[in-house]
Amino acid sequence: MAAIRLTNSRRKLWIMGAVAAAVLAAGAGVTVLASKGDEGKKPEEKKAETVLEFVPTEVVAPKRVSMPGLIEFSGPLVAPGTVIVRAKSAGSLLNLSVAEGSRVKAGQVLGQIDLEELRYRIAERSAALESARAQLDQTERHYKASQGLAAQNFIAATALDSSRAAMEAARAQMLAARAQLDTSQVSLRQAALIAPISGIVAKRHALPGEKLAPEQQILSIVDLSRLELAGLVGTHEVGRLKPGMVVQVRVEGVEAPVEARIARIAPAAEPGTRSIGVTLELSNREESLRAGQYALARVQLPDETQRLSLPETALSSSGGQEQVWMIENGALVRRIVTTGRRDVREGRVEILQGLNEQAQVLGARFDNLRDGAKATVVQAKSKPAKLASAADQAGASKHKSN
Repeated sequence: MAAIRLTNSRRKLWIMGAVAAAVLAAGAGVTVLASKGDEGKKPEEKKAETVLEFVPTEVVAPKRVSMPGLIEFSGPLVAPGTVIVRAKSAGSLLNLSVAEGSRVKAGQVLGQIDLEELRYRIAERSAALESARAQLDQTERHYKASQGLAAQNFIAATALDSSRAAMEAARAQMLAARAQLDTSQVSLRQAALIAPISGIVAKRHALPGEKLAPEQQILSIVDLSRLELAGLVGTHEVGRLKPGMVVQVRVEGVEAPVEARIARIAPAAEPGTRSIGVTLELSNREESLRAGQYALARVQLPDETQRLSLPETALSSSGGQEQVWMIENGALVRRIVTTGRRDVREGRVEILQGLNEQAQVLGARFDNLRDGAKATVVQAKSKPAKLASAADQAGASKHKSN
């Protein structure tokens, strides 16, 4: 009995060993076959490559549209009809009959200055003129008498010449005295505080009782019926502007745009810049606008050419160059493009070089795109296209292994 059990035990061990050897042989064979099947493949071919999927709304095609030009510049409104009333003579400011914000008319009396000193000067110069006139009369009588004596040879010719010279000098002195009197009288007329234009008193620079010096500022008067807006336009764009062109102006605090016209264009660029001054004129008959308000001018330039364009969102910048991402032959391609005009209102950019009308361009900016990556356009998808992360790829590998 003992011998039989020993024989059976050895038989079982032999059978189990044979089975194990067979399993190992089969596994080795599978491994060898797998190794032979992978021979000749590149490493990147062994790894499953992710295919990026985009929906049709994420892909755009360049299209031809007209792109009206837009030139913008801004600045404060200025009232060119602004005058400053100054004191034409020294004196004390007795009173001012107008306040800031008061409306005045041309020729209206604005105040009064004590001009006693000027009146005394006029009286003095009037007396000097009378003295010079009397001196001239005397020299003229002497000259006539000298002429009679010279005709009778009672005096020498040189004496007659001296008499004539004295008469001419007296006449010159009289003319000088008259000119000085006229100057003082003009100063007296101008010294009166009279409004030179119709408008609104913007500011009072002096107060009653203050001692004024000649040419000292007293009042500022502004005519708001006409305003101007001055701005700078690049030299590459100013050639498209002409005097008389209609311009839409947005003024702060005013909802509707205001129409203006180009009044003048500077003949030369500003020193140190590549910009030329452009001045607009705004009619403000109702005086609804005020000087100093900030305004933005927009000049619309029509375009008769159909230009190849893309949405602004399709372009990005890299290394100082503008680029787009496009799908070509089932792969992503980064393409450098040359751009032209920009339509800010429509959000489109002109493409001068780099694309044709059949190109499939990504209409939005995506992160981590790689040139040459597989890509396709599908009809529908649940979320925007993006590069699969390392975690997503690891999860997919684990799912396949299960």
